[in-house]
Amino acid sequence: MLRLSLRQSLTLPFVALVLGVAVLIGALSYNAGSHVVDTVADHLLLETASRIGQAVDRHVFGSGAVLEAAFPSGMPAPASIDADMASLRSRFWIATSLHLDPNNYVYYGTRRGQFFGLWRHSEQDGELRIKLKAEAPRMFQRFSGINGALADPVAETRLYDPRVRPWYKAGEANASHTWTSIYIDFRTSELVATRARRVLDNAGAVEGVVATDVSLRQLNDFVRRLQVSEHAVAFIIEPDGKLIASSRSPNVKALGDGSFGRINAADSDDALQVAAYAQVRTLASAPAAGAARRSLRFAGPGGDSVQLAYEHLRDSAGLDWVTVVAVPRSDFMSGVTENLVRTAVIGTVGALVAVGLGLAILGWVSGDLKLLATAAREVGEGRLDAPLTIRRRDEIGELAASFRQMQNRLRTDILTGLVNRDVIQRSITDRIHQHRRVGDGQPFAVLFIDLNNFKQVNDRLGHDAGDRALVEIGGRLRSATRGADLVARYAGDEFVILLDTVSDHDAASQIRRHIEDVLREPLMSIGPGPAGPDMHGAAVGLALYPGDAEDADELIRHADRDMYERKRASR
Repeated sequence: MLRLSLRQSLTLPFVALVLGVAVLIGALSYNAGSHVVDTVADHLLLETASRIGQAVDRHVFGSGAVLEAAFPSGMPAPASIDADMASLRSRFWIATSLHLDPNNYVYYGTRRGQFFGLWRHSEQDGELRIKLKAEAPRMFQRFSGINGALADPVAETRLYDPRVRPWYKAGEANASHTWTSIYIDFRTSELVATRARRVLDNAGAVEGVVATDVSLRQLNDFVRRLQVSEHAVAFIIEPDGKLIASSRSPNVKALGDGSFGRINAADSDDALQVAAYAQVRTLASAPAAGAARRSLRFAGPGGDSVQLAYEHLRDSAGLDWVTVVAVPRSDFMSGVTENLVRTAVIGTVGALVAVGLGLAILGWVSGDLKLLATAAREVGEGRLDAPLTIRRRDEIGELAASFRQMQNRLRTDILTGLVNRDVIQRSITDRIHQHRRVGDGQPFAVLFIDLNNFKQVNDRLGHDAGDRALVEIGGRLRSATRGADLVARYAGDEFVILLDTVSDHDAASQIRRHIEDVLREPLMSIGPGPAGPDMHGAAVGLALYPGDAEDADELIRHADRDMYERKRASR
């Protein structure tokens, strides 16, 4: 200090103090940002795993309806395929029209070795695959339109016996719908899942098996297109680890004999995928009692921290898959690290230009990160409507905007735009707490709505029409309720309404009757008559608080029971 000038002696300690404060604030900001990132990352990964699960559901859900269209339950099998050729061709054309992509192939094999299949190349072009004698090859005949003339038959080079195929054996051995093991199609070398069901004759004996293929190529393409982060990996596996789809590796490999084999996630060339599978290996093979969705953190390749989320997918036909998303924590922290460096630069510039301005900027940054951390903590505790008032155009503003978008997605039913099940349950609970806390003597009510005959819309017009109907119903409910009331899509074709205040049971019943009248009108989105089945309105159950129940779950259950009683009474 004795060798420094007076200006240096006054300036350097002051600058060092400001820089030290800047470093301290930067460290605190980094810690706060790290907490925010961890919370947001967990929600993001769980949502991504759920998105993959929804894609799987959209991809395979129509296969059951396809089989029912090809061979309706209870319809006996024909004594011989050639005796019922015209009917089979019409039904199979209709069946493949339900979900042309991916269910463009429906086929039927008999215990005598006969085979009938219809492959749709496009909306108009199809191909019949017919085998009338066990010792004969299949014949392929192209045609256009449901009743189009058949081209000259082309014989298959290899002998095909349906009775030895995995789909036939699986369908024959199960009394209901069943999924076969995923296999590699010998024509396309791509993964295929097959749904099969036995077909009985007039005496109740197994005459044959009807099946439809679901190509998994599009599912693999969907996973590959996911944009989670630069180094993320997303994949779908069976419980034994065999890959169904992956964002960073193939799911099949060429073998030495020219054939193809499946790849196990444990044998993948991607180190992060191998490490992620090692974490979920035990969970993926656990019984159904395990958690369906979960997130966790583990030390990945090279000791880097990795955040992971998975979802276990099952259905009544035996589908058993696991979706996994894993992201190195550094991908999420890059923005926070960059912000820390930016904060240090601002601190340095502020020390050279104006100490007060530097501290003000750092305080502003720290304050916003604290708001983000507080909001993230409240979301983590289940308060999805936690307010976040940050309005900036920098990276923190982008993070805040992304956080608000995440809150909105977590609160909203994507299809109808109504609030979702979690929000309505928490809103009812909050309303109960408000009633108790302030001594509110004004009762409120919960309505439980179930649409009548909604399944006919999906069965006859398809799920796109069903979606349009649900959107229209949601709009009607919003228009039929008051501004303070809250309308939610609860599940499927069920809706729940929180009537914020009602004078008594009679007033709530009057509102219920009004809603029943509104829902009784024909649906404009699908039209009345044969082209659009009349759903005949809805059954609306009512529960009043206080009186009918003491908590949100019991209020909803009471309204649900009341709805079923009204539905039974109206039959």
